[in-house]
Amino acid sequence: MSQPRSNDSDPREPARPRIRPGGFRELGPVGWAVNRLGARVTGSRDVHLFATLGHARRLFPAWLAYSGMMMPFGVLDRRTTELVILRVAHLRGSVYERAHHERIGARVGLDDDEIARTLADPAAADWTDRLRAVLTAVDELVRTKDIADDTWAALAAHLDESELVGLVQLVAQYDGLATSLRALRIQPDRPR
Repeated sequence: MSQPRSNDSDPREPARPRIRPGGFRELGPVGWAVNRLGARVTGSRDVHLFATLGHARRLFPAWLAYSGMMMPFGVLDRRTTELVILRVAHLRGSVYERAHHERIGARVGLDDDEIARTLADPAAADWTDRLRAVLTAVDELVRTKDIADDTWAALAAHLDESELVGLVQLVAQYDGLATSLRALRIQPDRPR
């Protein structure tokens, strides 16, 4: 059986979205307004993620609020949050998620080297002990949907209980988002 073609896994492959990004009629006033605001902030014509997920009008506002509590209003500091998201995007091969958060990461102070290091095995990259523990936990969560006891112990030496819960939820959110992006074949946003 052949692999499904997905623009999110390989930007060179043309793939059609399974749900076309909607306009006002499909998204309703809330989804349409969020999409327009997001497009203005990101400098794109449309935020395809919002214009697609917004088709589920009842779910979209709740998802948006929950997502906002993960990023930018999450428990972890903004730099750590973006490093986590970039690592998840890399592990999942999510071109959309990766490109979006490279821009956001730079805006919150990540330099090009830090962004690039999220592509490397955390044990081999030059991270602080705290970030190595965090990114190792990200790898385990994405790959196995669990965290080994020794990794948890290393993580707990650097994060409090609120941050530990927040990290697990953040990884689960962005791993799930990568799944949605791939399954719905959401296309990269186009600049204005």
